[in-house]
Order: sequence, then C-alpha cells, then structure tokens
Amino acid sequence: MPGKTTLLAPSILSADFTNLKASVELAEKAGADWMHCDVMDGVFVPNITFGPFIVKAIKQCTSLVIDTHLMIIDPDKYIEDFAKAGSDQITVHLEACPHLHRTIQFIKSFGVKAGVSINPATPVSLLEPVLADLDLVLLMSVNPGFGGQKFIPASVAKIANLDAMRMEMNPDMVIAVDGGITEENAAQVVEAGADSLIAGTAFFRAADPMAAARKLKGLE
Repeated sequence: MPGKTTLLAPSILSADFTNLKASVELAEKAGADWMHCDVMDGVFVPNITFGPFIVKAIKQCTSLVIDTHLMIIDPDKYIEDFAKAGSDQITVHLEACPHLHRTIQFIKSFGVKAGVSINPATPVSLLEPVLADLDLVLLMSVNPGFGGQKFIPASVAKIANLDAMRMEMNPDMVIAVDGGITEENAAQVVEAGADSLIAGTAFFRAADPMAAARKLKGLE
C-alpha cells in the first residue's frame, strides 16, 4: 500500500524492568506509536507477567497509546481495572471469551478501543460475527506465552485473508501482528495487510534500537 505508515508497538515484556521509564522513553525517542503490554496469567498461557499497576506506571511515563493484550482466562473480571489503569485499547483472546460480543461491548463501555486476538491455529473466519464491532485484531504469529519465538510463516496468508475481510466489513479496523517480528520479515507482514507491528526482542534487544525502529517502520 503506497504511502502506508506502519505503526510500531514495542512490547514492554522485553524491556529493562529495572528501569521501565528509560525503556519507555527509548521507545518514544525511536518513533514508537504504541506501548504494548502483554498480560499473562499462567493459565491461558504458560507464563505470568504483570497486572494493572505496571500499565498505570507506564501511562504515567508516556503519551503513547497504551495497548494492553490480555492473555488471560475470564478477562471480563479485569477489564475495568486495566481500563482505569490507563489502557487506551484492550485486546482479549477469542479463545478465552465464550461471550465475545458482550466482552467487546464491555471494553467499549469504558471509553477504550476494543480488540480481539487469535492464536496461530485459530482461523480468521471465526472473527466474522464480531469484525464490524472491532477497533483492532491482533494476529498471533507465534504461540503466545514467551518472547523471542520464531515467526510462523503460515501467518502471512492469515494476515492477507483478514485484510480482505476487513476491507469488506470494517475498513477502519487496525490489523496488528505479534510474534517473531524482525527487520527481515516486517516488510512482508506489512505487505500482506498488517498496520501495526508488535516488536519486543527486535526492538529492545537490538544492538541499535533507534535503527531497528526505522527499519521495522519501513523508513529505511
């Protein structure tokens, strides 16, 4: 898409937790658009990260969009807490929400943008009943739970399929992709239809995060 500006969302999970403020400031200086907060409960995914207090702390350090990704079971219990902590958008997993439409409307009731994420083995067709209600879809291109995994190549076709659905049903919806994003595959992912790239290791662990950000955003 000529002239398309790729959004960059550094994942705080790969940041330096001994100095989160400096990590957030680095992301801002590098031209990031969102700060991506991966919330894991050790049940839905095999890892435990953090709760609303970290989101609140990050919100106090930045004016960037706070993008909160709830990889947890029964997210409805915690949506209000994460909204009040400062999340600008909250994404839940289709696989964790038996009443997905209701959960989406609950997120929006707090004045927060609503997103839905799907795991690599979940077909994009399952999103069709709620696609018109969404502000964003987050496609997982690795199995969630840990950073530093390799991108699953079949994700490219899923992105393209979702892009086609989006253009027909909800053209303003954002497609974000999370997992194994690198300087080498970013252009292919964007070409397939992604608008926003979630990058943890590729940004915070890069030898030169500033240069990595430019490459991920397609600026060089």
